[in-house]
Amino acid sequence: MPKLKSNRGASKRFRRTGSGGFKHAQSHLNHILTKKSTKRKRHLRHCKQVDASDTATIRQMLPYA
Repeated sequence: MPKLKSNRGASKRFRRTGSGGFKHAQSHLNHILTKKSTKRKRHLRHCKQVDASDTATIRQMLPYA
């Protein structure tokens, strides 16, 4: 059986966690930052866990992750 290709967009956005889930960076931290509060920007820096209902889809896009 041939090798499977990973979805290149997904491979740049998601990383595998030790427990088998996926983590991703949060959005809304790239531009138009002046109107956003410091607290809001600080909280957006941290990674979030991908929801369990989406994990199967990401696992299919990243077969070797």
